[in-house]
Amino acid sequence: MDIQIGRGKTARRAYGIDEIALVPGLRTLDPSLADTQWRLGNLEREIPIIASAMDGVVDVTMAVQLSQLGALGVLNLEGIQTRYANPRPILDQIVSVGPSEFVPLMQRLYAQPIQPQLITQRIREIKDQGGIAAVSATPVGATKYGQVVVEAGADLFFVQATVVSTAHLSPESVVPLDLAQFCQEMPIPVVLGNCVTYEVALNLMKAGGAGVLVGIGPGAACTSRGVLGVGVPQVSAIADCAAARDEYYRESGQYVPIIADGGLITGGDICKCIACGADAVMIGSPFARAQEAPGRGYHWGMATPSPVLPRGTRIRVGTTGTLEQILRGPAQLDDGTHNFLGALRTSMGTLGAKNLQEMQQVDIVIAPSLLTEGKVYQKAQQLGMGK
Repeated sequence: MDIQIGRGKTARRAYGIDEIALVPGLRTLDPSLADTQWRLGNLEREIPIIASAMDGVVDVTMAVQLSQLGALGVLNLEGIQTRYANPRPILDQIVSVGPSEFVPLMQRLYAQPIQPQLITQRIREIKDQGGIAAVSATPVGATKYGQVVVEAGADLFFVQATVVSTAHLSPESVVPLDLAQFCQEMPIPVVLGNCVTYEVALNLMKAGGAGVLVGIGPGAACTSRGVLGVGVPQVSAIADCAAARDEYYRESGQYVPIIADGGLITGGDICKCIACGADAVMIGSPFARAQEAPGRGYHWGMATPSPVLPRGTRIRVGTTGTLEQILRGPAQLDDGTHNFLGALRTSMGTLGAKNLQEMQQVDIVIAPSLLTEGKVYQKAQQLGMGK
């Protein structure tokens, strides 16, 4: 229902992750019986969690370990890993400069040309160690390096931008990527994003996307909402795009998973996204806190190096444990940032959901009071009062 916000302008009320809660049903379930399996293209994973294609989050080592732990990591093909043969000293520079020096440094470092041979090398390093080689590029990068990615033996290709659509207007001198043609010609599954609306999600599925990323600017390291004013709160965006997925499935018989991307910090956030209709989530900063993460306790946005309009920031997330502790436990923290798989299974058990499809059907309540409750909890923690 539209709300009039002034003469000649109406708006729809949308909801964020912190404004909802999940409602227990008539039964409960032992968490060990909860099935968290999901499928993306021809790959089946135990854990519906993907690590973001951000330079402070995923390198070859992280991609391999995430694969081994039952999840998935995506390597940024237009970042440090494909511009420098030895990324270590470059990463050292990024985490060591002061705030005023950060953006100029990033713009200089990312001005180094992408080397196609490094794309091939990184993909083969992941594959040689038994990992799943999932890679990401912008639409422009996909045009340039799609064939290189295929020849190197990658398993998945993510085409990502702040906003992606099948109807892109460009100057006559610029030929935009034809998403439908690209998906048809690529011999590996292509995931498309990001979007936040029913119509665009449906169009991306019709274009041949094997998955659709949902979320514009909600992440901690992304400042698109502040710089551009663009975005939709995640709960509403996920629900709208999940409706498009269900409609497309009814029309075509093809099920295209929805992946909630950005703004998710805790296991509870992940559970809420799936309850709203997501099949999986993509997260960045929680994995940037892993001991193995290339960011060394820092996390920064993909659009930070933009020479025209930087839209990312560097945040200090610290290091809280190993990747295994964060993903599978055992948890060393009680704030929901460790053992995501355990949190999801326990939530599913509490709600009586045997699999992700049943989790998507659980009841939800709108609870704005949770925002206040969360602030009270945070204040108690700061004062050392516990829960």
